[in-house]
Amino acid sequence: MANLVEATTQQQFEDFLAKAGKCLTVVHFQAAWASQCSQMNEVMTELAKIHAHTTFVKLEAEAVPEVSEKYEITAVPTFLFFKGGEKVDRLDGANAPELGKKVQRLAVTGSPGGAAESGTTDLNQRLKKLINAAPCMLFMKGSPQEPRCGFSRQIVGLLKEHNIQFSSFDILSDEEVRQGLKTYSNWPTYPQLYANGELVGGLDIVKELAESGELENTCPKAVTLEHRLKTLINQSPVMLFMKGNKEAAKCGFSRQTLEILNDTGVDYDTFDILQDEEVRQGLKTYSNWPTYPQLYVKGDLIGGLDIMKELKENGELVSVLKGE
Repeated sequence: MANLVEATTQQQFEDFLAKAGKCLTVVHFQAAWASQCSQMNEVMTELAKIHAHTTFVKLEAEAVPEVSEKYEITAVPTFLFFKGGEKVDRLDGANAPELGKKVQRLAVTGSPGGAAESGTTDLNQRLKKLINAAPCMLFMKGSPQEPRCGFSRQIVGLLKEHNIQFSSFDILSDEEVRQGLKTYSNWPTYPQLYANGELVGGLDIVKELAESGELENTCPKAVTLEHRLKTLINQSPVMLFMKGNKEAAKCGFSRQTLEILNDTGVDYDTFDILQDEEVRQGLKTYSNWPTYPQLYVKGDLIGGLDIMKELKENGELVSVLKGE
C-alpha cells in the first residue's frame, strides 16, 4: 500500500513529511513489544485504504529517539498529525474511533482532493468499522465527559452506573456518519448503542435492559482495577513491574534489576508502568509497596531492587524465582 510506510531514521521521517506537502500525514509512534500498537496498526491499515491522499507512517519510537524527544513522545501508541511539515494535532493512546475521527476531519479539510476523497469513501464500510471499533460502542452527541443533549447524558449515566465499559463517537463531529448511521441501522435517532457490532438500541431500550437486569449481559462489564492488577501480576510466574522494558530500562534501578534477573537465567516478563498511570499508582496501594521496580513470583510480591540484591548475595534468588 503506497500510502502506508515505515520510517526507520529521522531523515526518512522528514522526507515523508516533505513529500506529503499540504496533504495529511499521520505518524504512529509505536513499539514492537506493545500489543496495543499492533492493534492500532491494523486500524491504520484500514484507514489507509479509505484515505488514499493521506500518508500513514509507522515509526519505532525508541529507534528514532531524536524525533520522539522533539515531539515529547512519552508513551506508545501516540499519533501525530502533520500538514505542510507542521504538527496540527495529536492523539495519545489506543483510541481507534478517535483516530478515525481525526483522520476524517483533517484529511477532508487539508488534502487537495479532500472533498472527492470524502465523497468516494465507502461509507458503509466506514460505519461498520466504527461500530466494531470496541466491544461496546455508543454513538452520541458530545462525549461521555461532556454530553451535548439530555438523552446522551442519561445513557452515559446508565452505562457508568452499571459499570459498562464503552467507547464513544460524537456524531456532531461528523455529519456523514450522523446521517449515514440512521440509514445503515434503520434507527432514526441518537444516541445509539452497539454491543459486539450489533445495534442494541437507544435510550428507552437501554433503560428497559437496565430495569430488567439484562444490561450487564448485553454489554461487556468494565474490568475493575483490582481484577486487572491480579491478572497482570499472574500473567507470568515471574513478573517485573518496571520503568521501561527488557530491551530498554528507563531508570537506573530498573536497569540494575534487569541485570540481576538476566544473570539467573530464569524466564520472566515485564510490565512498563510508565505506559499505564492507573497501574502505576494502583499497584503501589494494592501491594503496599511505594516504589518501583516490583518483582512478583507466582502472584506474590518479593520486593524491589534491595530485596533482590540481598537474595542474590545470600544465594537464594534463583530458588525464590523458581518458587521453591
